[in-house]
Amino acid sequence: MDDSTFDQLEAALQAAPGNVALLTLLLDASVERAEHERGLKLLPDDLEQWPSAPALKLAAAKLCLAAGDAARALQLAEGSDAQTRLFKARILADLDRLKEAQVEYRAAIEANPALEDVVFWRRLNVSVAEVPRADGRPRLRVISNDDTDQTEVTRLLEPNNETVTFSDIGGLEDLKKTIHKKIILPYQKPGLFQRFRKKVGGGVLLYGPPGCGKTLLARATAGECNATFFNIAISDVLDMYIGESERKLHALFEQARAKAPAVMFFDEVEALGGKRSNTRESTSSKLVSQFLSEMDGFTQDNKGVLILAATNVPWSVDSAFRRPGRFDRVLFVPPPDREARESMLRMMMKDRPMADDIDFGYLAKNTSGFSGADLGELVDTAADEAIEESLTSGSERVICDAHFKAALKAVRATTLEWLTTARNYARYANEGNQYDEVLAFLDKHGKGR
Repeated sequence: MDDSTFDQLEAALQAAPGNVALLTLLLDASVERAEHERGLKLLPDDLEQWPSAPALKLAAAKLCLAAGDAARALQLAEGSDAQTRLFKARILADLDRLKEAQVEYRAAIEANPALEDVVFWRRLNVSVAEVPRADGRPRLRVISNDDTDQTEVTRLLEPNNETVTFSDIGGLEDLKKTIHKKIILPYQKPGLFQRFRKKVGGGVLLYGPPGCGKTLLARATAGECNATFFNIAISDVLDMYIGESERKLHALFEQARAKAPAVMFFDEVEALGGKRSNTRESTSSKLVSQFLSEMDGFTQDNKGVLILAATNVPWSVDSAFRRPGRFDRVLFVPPPDREARESMLRMMMKDRPMADDIDFGYLAKNTSGFSGADLGELVDTAADEAIEESLTSGSERVICDAHFKAALKAVRATTLEWLTTARNYARYANEGNQYDEVLAFLDKHGKGR
């Protein structure tokens, strides 16, 4: 608002001092023009007592806060809508009443998540500590937003591993039945299997396209077995010094044996057990030999230790791992079929704000070749569309069918390249019929998966 317009409106207000709309407009203009003193002179002394003028009082409160009078701003701020509660939180923060400000902020964001302000929230969570000095000088005030306590330290150093079971995995029903019969039952009924001289434990190799749930399946298997789960990263084993990698691998197996029943999971196992014929380094061959020796359990009993491994390139794993007694069970983890995709999408949308018009059947039909990770990306992209719409409109929008239709145009299946490569191996390098499952999957689901 320019000077001439402001002067004319101020003159009009003097002629009609009870004009609430005009006074509200001038107060807002005073804040916009940073003429706080001029705006304060327009405020009636008894404004707090005026009934039925919430917009005027809110404009006055904003002016008082901008002028540095947070106490009066708090008296004038009325209303329980999200915008007003967020404004109250800002006033209380200026008054150093941080706990009350947090309450108002949470209420505002719960009512309208689009108002979330991360920077302001961090300001509300600062802590002030006074540190005494030995020389008697005034205490040092330390301001920090780091409220890490001993409980948090324990959580960081010893994280609680959430138990995952098959009920948390959508689809893969045939594979779950196979794992239950061949792997989980020996843990649940050890007496029966011992009677038939069957050993509990052994090795299982999971292979398939990336993002199809091999790691989650391994964790769920451990959960179903009620066993300790060791998720072994490549960096836990490999070492630059000669002999250290073998020593670390042996130590990990010793730890698992000590805590049996246990499940050891090696992701990207080809990095530790790659074909020895493909490397010229003797250190890599020694590591593979150590791995094979640990799995055989010649020096130690591996009873109760299940060794799970996953790979996207089974043709790169040394063939010695495939003999009985090592990875004697090799399971193909395929991309989910249409029914599984629909089930997974429904699970992924659980606890998210969504409309009733989402056609999960249509989404499952049009996501042929999508892995579980691809479906997760689809859901996240649809959520991004809803968040962007919420920010644009200023109010929360739920995820609807239109958001998914837009997401379908942006997300593509990532399994097709792997399936093409696997088809070539299955057709032309299928020694011992080890890739028959891949051929069966391609024959059955090659069209209209």
